[in-house]
Amino acid sequence: MPPQKVVLITGGTDGLGKATAILLAQHGYRVIAAGRSEAKRAELDALAKTENLPLTTIELDVCSDASVNRAVQSVIRSYGAIDVLINNAGVGYMAVVEELKMEDLKQQFETNLFGVLRVTQAVLPGMRARRSGRIVMLSSVAGLVTPPTYGAYSSSKHALEGLSNALRLELFPFNIQVVLIEPGYIVTNFQHTAKDLAQSYVESAKTGPYEKIYSSAWAGAAKGRAKSKATPEDCAWVILQAIESRNPNARYGVTPLATLVKWAKRLASDRMVDQFLRRTYGVTLDTAPRDAKPV
Repeated sequence: MPPQKVVLITGGTDGLGKATAILLAQHGYRVIAAGRSEAKRAELDALAKTENLPLTTIELDVCSDASVNRAVQSVIRSYGAIDVLINNAGVGYMAVVEELKMEDLKQQFETNLFGVLRVTQAVLPGMRARRSGRIVMLSSVAGLVTPPTYGAYSSSKHALEGLSNALRLELFPFNIQVVLIEPGYIVTNFQHTAKDLAQSYVESAKTGPYEKIYSSAWAGAAKGRAKSKATPEDCAWVILQAIESRNPNARYGVTPLATLVKWAKRLASDRMVDQFLRRTYGVTLDTAPRDAKPV
């Protein structure tokens, strides 16, 4: 019987990460679900104990060098190696670019890009020495197209796509595969957190020039979520496929929206994509801007 493969999942105690952790454990993987929340870790540990799953949790903050190194070394000491890394931890700051606070943009990249790099760099030496490993990057449809107010989030996912494309080539000699997962709308706590983080922007927008952009963007996003029937478990099954495939694809879309966006990017012009996004998010020309100054 082959040895049990060890999987480390960041952001593994909630949403897509939690669903993936449970599914992989049910399929015999030794799963370590990493997260910051002590309460969520305790809840997942209790579930694993009840269902007798090979799943444990560990404290890990992707924004901290010390936390990442401590967690990765702890996993290696306990289990000998990390065979699969799933970079799932992420956050979303939704605001128009003109009003975006620099500290929020920095935090967006600190989590979604630098955090991914921090964990990947900590895990790679062991994979490279064994000439074996798989790294799964949780990107997004927003890494392919950018709706209004998604400038910060989409740019972090665009950057993640570029980083992953480079890694896929650089790690080929060492038999390490890098796979991008690109979900569309899947309802999790991510949306609630993003809404909380955007609250100050939305409140100030009520008396600002971007009020309609914010209201239309949130209405369009809500409509997209309402139409989506995809669940976190659907995404988890795609991740399982990406892990178990002998020759994995470079990227896997999740949800019909992901398929639509993929083909739109290939077949439609930027002008056509922009027109589609404007219709979807109710972006229209403002012929009488409120902040215009008389000449």
